[in-house]
Amino acid sequence: MTKTTQGEAGGPPAILPSARGPVAAALGTYWFGVTLWKRIFLGMALGVGAGLLLGDQAEQIRWIGDLFIRLIRMLVTPLVFATIVAGVVSMGDIRRLGGVGVKTVFLYFVTTLIGAALGLGLGALARPGAGVVLGQPTEAPAVAAPLSLTDQFLAIVPMNPVAALAEGDILAVIFFAIIFGLAVLTAGETGRPVARAFASLADVMQKMTRGVMEVAPFGVFALIAWVTGVVGPAAFIHVFLLAVCVLVGCALQVLVVHGGLIRLAAGLPVTPFLRDIADAVVVAFSTSSSAATLPVVMRVAEENLGVSRVVASTSLPIGVTVSMDGTAMYVGLLAMFAAQAFGVEVTLLQGLLVIISIAVIAVGSAPVPSASLFLLAGVLQTLGLGPEQTAMVVGFILPFDRILDMMRTVPNCTSDLAVAVTVAKWEGELDKDVYLAKPTT
Repeated sequence: MTKTTQGEAGGPPAILPSARGPVAAALGTYWFGVTLWKRIFLGMALGVGAGLLLGDQAEQIRWIGDLFIRLIRMLVTPLVFATIVAGVVSMGDIRRLGGVGVKTVFLYFVTTLIGAALGLGLGALARPGAGVVLGQPTEAPAVAAPLSLTDQFLAIVPMNPVAALAEGDILAVIFFAIIFGLAVLTAGETGRPVARAFASLADVMQKMTRGVMEVAPFGVFALIAWVTGVVGPAAFIHVFLLAVCVLVGCALQVLVVHGGLIRLAAGLPVTPFLRDIADAVVVAFSTSSSAATLPVVMRVAEENLGVSRVVASTSLPIGVTVSMDGTAMYVGLLAMFAAQAFGVEVTLLQGLLVIISIAVIAVGSAPVPSASLFLLAGVLQTLGLGPEQTAMVVGFILPFDRILDMMRTVPNCTSDLAVAVTVAKWEGELDKDVYLAKPTT
Protein backbone atom coordinates (compact mmCIF):
# COMPACT_ATOMS: atom_id res chain seq x y z
CA MET A 1 0.00 0.00 0.00
CA THR A 2 1.51 3.34 -1.10
CA LYS A 3 1.81 6.08 1.51
CA THR A 4 0.79 9.58 0.38
CA THR A 5 0.75 13.07 1.79
CA GLN A 6 -1.15 16.22 0.83
CA GLY A 7 0.79 19.00 -0.87
CA GLU A 8 1.44 22.25 0.95
CA ALA A 9 -1.28 24.07 -1.00
CA GLY A 10 -3.84 21.30 -0.79
CA GLY A 11 -2.90 19.90 -4.16
CA PRO A 12 -2.73 16.28 -5.17
CA PRO A 13 -0.98 13.91 -2.80
CA ALA A 14 2.76 13.35 -3.33
CA ILE A 15 4.33 9.94 -3.08
CA LEU A 16 6.86 9.74 -0.26
CA PRO A 17 10.36 8.76 -1.45
CA SER A 18 10.47 6.02 1.16
CA ALA A 19 7.36 4.43 -0.31
CA ARG A 20 8.48 3.88 -3.88
CA GLY A 21 7.28 0.76 -5.63
CA PRO A 22 9.34 -2.35 -4.93
CA VAL A 23 10.52 -2.58 -8.55
CA ALA A 24 11.75 1.03 -8.64
CA ALA A 25 13.41 0.62 -5.26
CA ALA A 26 15.15 -2.58 -6.37
CA LEU A 27 16.34 -0.94 -9.60
CA GLY A 28 17.66 2.07 -7.68
CA THR A 29 19.47 -0.13 -5.19
CA TYR A 30 21.03 -2.18 -7.96
CA TRP A 31 22.01 0.88 -10.05
CA PHE A 32 23.80 2.68 -7.22
CA GLY A 33 25.26 -0.60 -5.97
CA VAL A 34 27.27 -0.90 -9.19
CA THR A 35 30.56 1.01 -9.15
CA LEU A 36 30.51 4.22 -11.18
CA TRP A 37 33.13 3.23 -13.72
CA LYS A 38 31.12 0.12 -14.63
CA ARG A 39 28.01 2.25 -15.12
CA ILE A 40 30.02 4.62 -17.34
CA PHE A 41 31.24 1.68 -19.43
CA LEU A 42 27.65 0.48 -19.73
CA GLY A 43 26.58 3.93 -20.94
CA MET A 44 29.46 3.90 -23.42
CA ALA A 45 28.53 0.47 -24.79
CA LEU A 46 24.86 1.39 -25.12
CA GLY A 47 25.87 4.70 -26.72
CA VAL A 48 27.90 2.92 -29.40
CA GLY A 49 24.91 0.70 -30.20
CA ALA A 50 22.51 3.64 -30.26
CA GLY A 51 24.85 5.63 -32.50
CA LEU A 52 25.14 2.79 -35.01
CA LEU A 53 21.37 2.38 -35.07
CA LEU A 54 20.39 6.06 -35.17
CA GLY A 55 23.12 7.44 -37.40
CA ASP A 56 22.73 11.19 -37.89
CA GLN A 57 19.53 11.09 -35.80
CA ALA A 58 21.73 10.65 -32.73
CA GLU A 59 22.08 14.44 -32.87
CA GLN A 60 18.62 14.60 -31.24
CA ILE A 61 19.89 13.20 -27.92
CA ARG A 62 23.11 15.16 -27.86
CA TRP A 63 21.53 17.73 -25.50
CA ILE A 64 21.86 15.21 -22.67
CA GLY A 65 25.61 15.13 -23.15
CA ASP A 66 25.72 18.91 -23.49
CA LEU A 67 23.93 19.22 -20.15
CA PHE A 68 26.52 16.98 -18.54
CA ILE A 69 29.34 19.08 -20.01
CA ARG A 70 27.71 22.25 -18.62
CA LEU A 71 27.66 20.65 -15.19
CA ILE A 72 31.38 19.92 -15.52
CA ARG A 73 32.11 23.50 -16.55
CA MET A 74 30.11 24.73 -13.56
CA LEU A 75 32.48 22.93 -11.19
CA VAL A 76 35.90 23.69 -12.68
CA THR A 77 36.69 27.14 -11.26
CA PRO A 78 35.46 26.65 -7.67
CA LEU A 79 36.96 23.15 -7.56
CA VAL A 80 40.38 24.42 -8.65
CA PHE A 81 40.34 27.32 -6.19
CA ALA A 82 39.20 25.27 -3.21
CA THR A 83 41.52 22.32 -3.80
CA ILE A 84 44.62 24.43 -4.48
CA VAL A 85 44.12 26.50 -1.31
CA ALA A 86 43.39 23.39 0.75
CA GLY A 87 46.42 21.63 -0.74
CA VAL A 88 48.79 24.49 0.08
CA VAL A 89 47.40 24.78 3.61
CA SER A 90 47.66 21.03 4.17
CA MET A 91 51.42 21.22 3.59
CA GLY A 92 51.89 23.66 6.45
CA ASP A 93 53.84 21.13 8.51
CA ILE A 94 56.50 20.62 5.85
CA ARG A 95 58.61 23.51 7.14
CA ARG A 96 58.84 21.72 10.50
CA LEU A 97 59.99 18.44 8.96
CA GLY A 98 63.59 19.58 8.40
CA GLY A 99 65.81 18.05 5.76
CA VAL A 100 63.61 15.03 5.09
CA GLY A 101 60.61 17.17 4.19
CA VAL A 102 62.55 19.59 1.99
CA LYS A 103 64.32 16.82 0.07
CA THR A 104 61.06 14.90 -0.32
CA VAL A 105 59.11 17.83 -1.75
CA PHE A 106 62.00 18.78 -4.05
CA LEU A 107 62.21 15.26 -5.53
CA TYR A 108 58.44 15.03 -5.94
CA PHE A 109 58.38 18.32 -7.82
CA VAL A 110 61.26 17.26 -10.09
CA THR A 111 59.65 13.93 -10.99
CA THR A 112 56.33 15.68 -11.62
CA LEU A 113 58.01 18.14 -14.00
CA ILE A 114 59.63 15.22 -15.81
CA GLY A 115 56.25 13.49 -16.06
CA ALA A 116 54.67 16.59 -17.61
CA ALA A 117 57.51 16.91 -20.13
CA LEU A 118 57.22 13.20 -20.95
CA GLY A 119 53.51 13.58 -21.67
CA LEU A 120 54.09 16.52 -24.01
CA GLY A 121 56.88 14.66 -25.77
CA LEU A 122 54.80 11.53 -26.33
CA GLY A 123 51.91 13.62 -27.59
CA ALA A 124 54.17 15.46 -30.02
CA LEU A 125 55.64 12.19 -31.35
CA ALA A 126 52.49 10.05 -31.57
CA ARG A 127 50.03 12.90 -32.41
CA PRO A 128 46.94 11.10 -31.04
CA GLY A 129 44.74 14.18 -31.57
CA ALA A 130 45.59 14.78 -35.23
CA GLY A 131 42.42 14.44 -37.28
CA VAL A 132 40.07 13.86 -34.35
CA VAL A 133 36.68 15.62 -34.61
CA LEU A 134 35.35 17.02 -31.34
CA GLY A 135 32.44 18.94 -32.78
CA GLN A 136 30.78 20.04 -35.98
CA PRO A 137 33.06 22.43 -37.94
CA THR A 138 30.33 25.07 -38.10
CA GLU A 139 29.71 25.09 -34.36
CA ALA A 140 33.15 24.46 -32.89
CA PRO A 141 34.18 27.43 -30.77
CA ALA A 142 36.86 29.65 -32.19
CA VAL A 143 40.34 29.16 -30.82
CA ALA A 144 41.78 32.33 -29.37
CA ALA A 145 45.18 33.46 -30.57
CA PRO A 146 47.72 32.53 -27.88
CA LEU A 147 49.25 35.45 -26.03
CA SER A 148 52.95 36.19 -26.13
CA LEU A 149 55.01 34.59 -23.38
CA THR A 150 55.36 37.94 -21.57
CA ASP A 151 51.63 38.59 -21.74
CA GLN A 152 50.91 35.07 -20.51
CA PHE A 153 53.12 35.55 -17.46
CA LEU A 154 51.51 38.93 -16.73
CA ALA A 155 48.03 37.49 -17.17
CA ILE A 156 48.74 34.93 -14.45
CA VAL A 157 48.60 37.73 -11.86
CA PRO A 158 44.94 38.83 -11.64
CA MET A 159 44.14 42.52 -11.26
CA ASN A 160 40.83 41.45 -9.74
CA PRO A 161 40.72 37.96 -8.18
CA VAL A 162 36.93 38.05 -7.96
CA ALA A 163 36.70 38.81 -11.67
CA ALA A 164 39.13 35.99 -12.40
CA LEU A 165 36.88 33.59 -10.49
CA ALA A 166 33.78 34.89 -12.26
CA GLU A 167 35.35 34.70 -15.72
CA GLY A 168 36.95 31.30 -15.16
CA ASP A 169 40.50 32.58 -15.69
CA ILE A 170 42.03 29.38 -14.33
CA LEU A 171 45.71 30.32 -14.32
CA ALA A 172 44.95 33.55 -12.46
CA VAL A 173 42.75 31.59 -10.05
CA ILE A 174 45.58 29.12 -9.40
CA PHE A 175 48.07 31.93 -8.75
CA PHE A 176 45.74 33.69 -6.33
CA ALA A 177 44.90 30.39 -4.62
CA ILE A 178 48.60 29.67 -4.00
CA ILE A 179 49.27 33.18 -2.66
CA PHE A 180 46.15 33.00 -0.51
CA GLY A 181 47.11 29.57 0.86
CA LEU A 182 50.62 30.76 1.73
CA ALA A 183 49.16 33.80 3.48
CA VAL A 184 46.92 31.53 5.54
CA LEU A 185 49.98 29.51 6.57
CA THR A 186 52.00 32.55 7.57
CA ALA A 187 49.06 33.89 9.60
CA GLY A 188 49.66 31.06 12.06
CA GLU A 189 47.03 30.54 14.74
CA THR A 190 44.75 33.30 13.44
CA GLY A 191 44.67 31.63 10.03
CA ARG A 192 43.53 28.26 11.36
CA PRO A 193 39.78 29.04 11.08
CA VAL A 194 40.29 30.01 7.42
CA ALA A 195 42.33 26.84 6.85
CA ARG A 196 39.57 24.71 8.32
CA ALA A 197 36.97 26.57 6.25
CA PHE A 198 38.82 25.87 3.00
CA ALA A 199 39.39 22.26 3.96
CA SER A 200 35.63 21.99 4.41
CA LEU A 201 35.00 23.87 1.15
CA ALA A 202 37.32 21.51 -0.73
CA ASP A 203 35.46 18.55 0.76
CA VAL A 204 32.11 20.06 -0.26
CA MET A 205 33.34 20.65 -3.82
CA GLN A 206 34.53 17.05 -3.99
CA LYS A 207 31.09 15.90 -2.85
CA MET A 208 29.50 18.06 -5.56
CA THR A 209 31.87 16.58 -8.12
CA ARG A 210 30.92 13.06 -7.07
CA GLY A 211 27.27 14.06 -7.39
CA VAL A 212 27.77 15.40 -10.90
CA MET A 213 29.66 12.24 -11.83
CA GLU A 214 26.51 10.25 -11.04
CA VAL A 215 25.07 11.84 -14.19
CA ALA A 216 28.11 10.66 -16.19
CA PRO A 217 26.61 7.36 -17.47
CA PHE A 218 23.73 9.25 -19.13
CA GLY A 219 25.96 12.02 -20.46
CA VAL A 220 28.44 9.48 -21.76
CA PHE A 221 25.65 7.51 -23.45
CA ALA A 222 24.48 10.62 -25.34
CA LEU A 223 27.97 11.82 -26.26
CA ILE A 224 29.14 8.42 -27.49
CA ALA A 225 25.91 7.91 -29.44
CA TRP A 226 26.42 11.29 -31.09
CA VAL A 227 30.12 10.68 -31.85
CA THR A 228 29.41 7.20 -33.24
CA GLY A 229 26.36 8.27 -35.25
CA VAL A 230 27.70 11.53 -36.67
CA VAL A 231 31.48 11.08 -36.76
CA GLY A 232 31.64 7.29 -37.03
CA PRO A 233 33.53 4.49 -35.27
CA ALA A 234 36.85 5.86 -36.61
CA ALA A 235 36.88 8.23 -33.61
CA PHE A 236 37.83 5.28 -31.39
CA ILE A 237 41.14 4.88 -33.23
CA HIS A 238 42.30 8.13 -31.64
CA VAL A 239 41.26 6.90 -28.19
CA PHE A 240 43.21 3.67 -28.71
CA LEU A 241 46.30 5.63 -29.75
CA LEU A 242 45.91 7.87 -26.70
CA ALA A 243 45.65 4.80 -24.44
CA VAL A 244 48.83 3.34 -25.96
CA CYS A 245 50.62 6.65 -25.28
CA VAL A 246 49.44 6.58 -21.64
CA LEU A 247 50.67 2.99 -21.23
CA VAL A 248 54.06 3.80 -22.76
CA GLY A 249 54.33 6.98 -20.66
CA CYS A 250 53.58 5.14 -17.43
CA ALA A 251 56.13 2.44 -18.26
CA LEU A 252 58.81 5.02 -19.02
CA GLN A 253 58.02 6.95 -15.87
CA VAL A 254 58.34 3.86 -13.67
CA LEU A 255 61.28 2.13 -15.36
CA VAL A 256 63.38 5.07 -16.54
CA VAL A 257 62.53 8.02 -14.27
CA HIS A 258 61.91 6.22 -10.98
CA GLY A 259 64.40 3.47 -11.75
CA GLY A 260 66.96 6.16 -12.65
CA LEU A 261 66.27 7.94 -9.38
CA ILE A 262 67.02 4.74 -7.46
CA ARG A 263 70.17 3.97 -9.46
CA LEU A 264 71.66 7.43 -9.92
CA ALA A 265 70.48 9.42 -6.91
CA ALA A 266 70.34 6.65 -4.31
CA GLY A 267 73.15 4.52 -5.75
CA LEU A 268 71.14 1.32 -5.34
CA PRO A 269 70.34 -1.52 -7.76
CA VAL A 270 66.97 -1.14 -9.45
CA THR A 271 65.95 -4.83 -9.61
CA PRO A 272 65.09 -5.21 -5.88
CA PHE A 273 62.99 -2.06 -6.04
CA LEU A 274 60.94 -3.19 -9.05
CA ARG A 275 60.60 -6.71 -7.60
CA ASP A 276 59.44 -5.66 -4.13
CA ILE A 277 56.83 -3.01 -5.02
CA ALA A 278 54.44 -5.44 -6.74
CA ASP A 279 51.85 -5.34 -3.93
CA ALA A 280 51.62 -1.56 -4.04
CA VAL A 281 51.41 -1.49 -7.84
CA VAL A 282 48.53 -3.99 -7.93
CA VAL A 283 46.53 -2.08 -5.31
CA ALA A 284 47.22 1.25 -7.04
CA PHE A 285 46.07 -0.12 -10.40
CA SER A 286 42.93 -1.75 -9.03
CA THR A 287 41.79 1.15 -6.82
CA SER A 288 42.92 4.11 -8.97
CA SER A 289 43.57 5.95 -5.72
CA SER A 290 46.90 7.01 -4.22
CA ALA A 291 45.18 7.66 -0.89
CA ALA A 292 43.66 4.18 -0.77
CA THR A 293 47.07 2.70 -1.58
CA LEU A 294 48.89 4.55 1.24
CA PRO A 295 48.66 1.77 3.90
CA VAL A 296 50.07 -0.80 1.48
CA VAL A 297 52.75 1.63 0.26
CA MET A 298 53.91 2.27 3.84
CA ARG A 299 54.08 -1.46 4.58
CA VAL A 300 56.04 -2.13 1.38
CA ALA A 301 58.43 0.76 2.10
CA GLU A 302 59.25 -0.44 5.61
CA GLU A 303 59.11 -4.23 5.27
CA ASN A 304 60.28 -4.79 1.68
CA LEU A 305 62.48 -1.77 0.92
CA GLY A 306 64.05 -1.13 4.34
CA VAL A 307 62.89 2.50 4.68
CA SER A 308 62.85 3.63 8.32
CA ARG A 309 59.51 4.48 9.89
CA VAL A 310 60.63 8.08 10.40
CA VAL A 311 61.16 8.65 6.68
CA ALA A 312 58.18 6.52 5.59
CA SER A 313 55.75 8.34 7.88
CA THR A 314 57.07 11.68 6.64
CA SER A 315 57.58 11.32 2.89
CA LEU A 316 54.76 8.94 1.93
CA PRO A 317 51.81 10.94 3.33
CA ILE A 318 53.22 14.03 1.62
CA GLY A 319 53.38 12.04 -1.59
CA VAL A 320 49.65 11.36 -1.52
CA THR A 321 49.08 15.08 -2.11
CA VAL A 322 52.24 16.24 -3.86
CA SER A 323 53.47 13.30 -5.95
CA MET A 324 51.40 13.21 -9.15
CA ASP A 325 53.80 11.97 -11.85
CA GLY A 326 51.18 9.94 -13.67
CA THR A 327 48.64 12.76 -13.54
CA ALA A 328 51.21 15.25 -14.86
CA MET A 329 52.16 12.92 -17.72
CA TYR A 330 48.50 12.36 -18.59
CA VAL A 331 47.55 16.05 -18.54
CA GLY A 332 50.58 16.87 -20.70
CA LEU A 333 49.49 14.23 -23.18
CA LEU A 334 45.93 15.57 -23.19
CA ALA A 335 47.23 19.10 -23.75
CA MET A 336 48.96 17.97 -26.94
CA PHE A 337 45.88 15.91 -27.90
CA ALA A 338 43.68 19.02 -27.59
CA ALA A 339 46.16 21.26 -29.40
CA GLN A 340 46.29 18.83 -32.32
CA ALA A 341 42.52 18.39 -32.40
CA PHE A 342 41.97 22.16 -32.65
CA GLY A 343 44.92 22.84 -34.94
CA VAL A 344 47.04 24.78 -32.43
CA GLU A 345 50.81 24.80 -32.91
CA VAL A 346 52.69 24.56 -29.60
CA THR A 347 55.95 26.51 -29.51
CA LEU A 348 58.89 25.59 -27.29
CA LEU A 349 58.23 28.50 -24.92
CA GLN A 350 54.55 27.60 -24.70
CA GLY A 351 55.53 24.02 -23.96
CA LEU A 352 57.70 25.16 -21.05
CA LEU A 353 54.83 27.22 -19.65
CA VAL A 354 52.49 24.25 -20.05
CA ILE A 355 54.91 22.00 -18.14
CA ILE A 356 55.12 24.46 -15.24
CA SER A 357 51.34 24.87 -15.20
CA ILE A 358 50.85 21.11 -15.16
CA ALA A 359 53.25 20.66 -12.23
CA VAL A 360 51.29 23.20 -10.17
CA ILE A 361 47.88 21.84 -11.17
CA ALA A 362 48.89 18.21 -10.60
CA VAL A 363 49.83 19.01 -7.00
CA GLY A 364 46.33 20.41 -6.47
CA SER A 365 44.63 17.44 -8.09
CA ALA A 366 41.80 16.34 -5.80
CA PRO A 367 41.13 12.65 -4.93
CA VAL A 368 37.90 12.53 -6.96
CA PRO A 369 37.01 10.52 -10.08
CA SER A 370 38.75 11.90 -13.19
CA ALA A 371 40.07 14.88 -11.22
CA SER A 372 42.79 15.61 -13.78
CA LEU A 373 40.15 16.17 -16.45
CA PHE A 374 38.48 18.81 -14.31
CA LEU A 375 41.78 20.65 -13.88
CA LEU A 376 42.69 20.52 -17.58
CA ALA A 377 41.27 24.00 -18.25
CA GLY A 378 44.18 25.78 -16.59
CA VAL A 379 46.66 24.07 -18.91
CA LEU A 380 44.71 24.49 -22.14
CA GLN A 381 44.25 28.17 -21.38
CA THR A 382 47.96 28.72 -22.02
CA LEU A 383 47.40 27.46 -25.57
CA GLY A 384 44.48 29.78 -26.27
CA LEU A 385 41.85 27.09 -25.68
CA GLY A 386 38.91 28.24 -23.58
CA PRO A 387 36.22 26.50 -21.49
CA GLU A 388 34.27 25.42 -24.59
CA GLN A 389 37.20 23.53 -26.06
CA THR A 390 38.10 22.08 -22.66
CA ALA A 391 34.56 20.80 -22.18
CA MET A 392 34.62 19.18 -25.62
CA VAL A 393 37.89 17.40 -24.81
CA VAL A 394 36.56 16.24 -21.43
CA GLY A 395 33.36 14.97 -23.03
CA PHE A 396 35.34 12.99 -25.60
CA ILE A 397 37.84 11.45 -23.15
CA LEU A 398 35.66 10.85 -20.07
CA PRO A 399 34.00 7.60 -21.22
CA PHE A 400 37.42 5.96 -21.51
CA ASP A 401 39.06 7.64 -18.54
CA ARG A 402 38.62 4.84 -16.01
CA ILE A 403 41.15 2.46 -17.55
CA LEU A 404 43.52 5.38 -18.21
CA ASP A 405 43.10 6.44 -14.58
CA MET A 406 44.08 2.96 -13.42
CA MET A 407 47.27 3.12 -15.47
CA ARG A 408 48.36 6.62 -14.42
CA THR A 409 47.85 5.87 -10.71
CA VAL A 410 50.72 3.36 -10.84
CA PRO A 411 53.50 5.94 -11.46
CA ASN A 412 51.93 8.16 -8.79
CA CYS A 413 52.47 5.27 -6.37
CA THR A 414 55.93 4.19 -7.54
CA SER A 415 57.12 7.79 -7.32
CA ASP A 416 56.23 7.81 -3.61
CA LEU A 417 58.32 4.70 -3.02
CA ALA A 418 61.26 5.78 -5.17
CA VAL A 419 61.49 9.13 -3.40
CA ALA A 420 61.14 7.50 0.03
CA VAL A 421 63.99 5.07 -0.72
CA THR A 422 66.19 7.86 -2.09
CA VAL A 423 65.62 10.21 0.85
CA ALA A 424 66.14 7.35 3.33
CA LYS A 425 69.46 6.51 1.65
CA TRP A 426 70.55 10.15 1.81
CA GLU A 427 69.58 10.44 5.47
CA GLY A 428 71.16 7.12 6.53
CA GLU A 429 67.70 5.75 7.33
CA LEU A 430 67.72 2.81 4.89
CA ASP A 431 68.38 -0.78 5.91
CA LYS A 432 70.26 -1.95 2.83
CA ASP A 433 70.11 -5.61 3.85
CA VAL A 434 66.31 -5.46 3.91
CA TYR A 435 66.29 -3.60 0.59
CA LEU A 436 68.40 -6.25 -1.13
CA ALA A 437 66.68 -9.27 0.43
CA LYS A 438 63.73 -10.93 -1.22
CA PRO A 439 60.46 -10.33 0.69
CA THR A 440 59.26 -13.30 2.71
CA THR A 441 55.55 -12.53 2.17
